[in-house]
Amino acid sequence: MAEYTPSAPSFTKLLNWLGPDPDQGAARYEDIRRKLIRFFVCRGCAEPEDLADITIDRVNRALDQPSFQYVGDPTLYFYGVAKKVRLEYIRRVARIPRSIPPADQSSPDWRLAEALERCLGSLPPSDRQLLLNYYDYKTGEKGLHRQRIAEQLDIPMNALRIRLHRLRNRLRNCIAIRRQDASLQ
Repeated sequence: MAEYTPSAPSFTKLLNWLGPDPDQGAARYEDIRRKLIRFFVCRGCAEPEDLADITIDRVNRALDQPSFQYVGDPTLYFYGVAKKVRLEYIRRVARIPRSIPPADQSSPDWRLAEALERCLGSLPPSDRQLLLNYYDYKTGEKGLHRQRIAEQLDIPMNALRIRLHRLRNRLRNCIAIRRQDASLQ
């Protein structure tokens, strides 16, 4: 889909739709944008600000259409569009191959690598993305990187550590089961 850049009159129309005067509309716009970012963060999206902007642009484009007839709370309309944007995001992320390089079958740990890849694939996309992002940092930036993740999720660092601890336990259990099943064959 082509990138959409709202014109000044269409943006003014959006602000007027959000509030009786431009100041109230602008305040509501900021509130809705903040809520959309939180919506995407809570659902494990790695690009919450971009997805919120895409949502706002789509609502703005719909508002420009002469056939637009939504009546009700504009926030609910934004959430409806955000749900569709998130589904598109999930489909796009699912197509991106994020896997471990193929294991060398002459290595004694090739079954471990194969089990890890399968167990990672069985996690929900948001959990898999969180786990991969958590360990994807540059040398010397581990603490800062993980602090940013906690801020994006709007949770304390301790809650992030607990969440990752639980994810690692799920992975360990899954890997143990898969390795045991492979040794029985």
